[in-house]
Amino acid sequence: MTAPTTAATPQAHPARPSARTLTFLRVSVALQTVTLFLQATTAGLLLATSYGELLHGIGARVMYGASMLYLLAAVLAWRPGGGGPRPILYASGFLLLASAQVVLGIAHVPEVHVPLGVLMFGLSVLALAAHAATSRRAR
Repeated sequence: MTAPTTAATPQAHPARPSARTLTFLRVSVALQTVTLFLQATTAGLLLATSYGELLHGIGARVMYGASMLYLLAAVLAWRPGGGGPRPILYASGFLLLASAQVVLGIAHVPEVHVPLGVLMFGLSVLALAAHAATSRRAR
């Protein structure tokens, strides 16, 4: 006769990311949203001033960096933080859109570049609202 073995029972609730990683994730999405809004502002300056192109170019680099930061925050919230992988999918999508946006801007294709920028801003606002709603439910 052998003694019955006890198998590890799965947790009813998966581990939640720590408050620090969730804060980092929310801040990175907020930073991305702000940089996208500033890009729209500098696009207007591009049409009206001589220094608009310089500001828009700098803003593009900052926006791309913010998209990379969002992806880093999503990975940290998932793997070491214990959260789900879905934010990584969203952050990867944003980074792909940001890459396309940079290429279209450099190629001077405003008929696609401008609507894509508007779409990115809208999606970033939705992601920010989703993270805010999730944090309210977690409390």
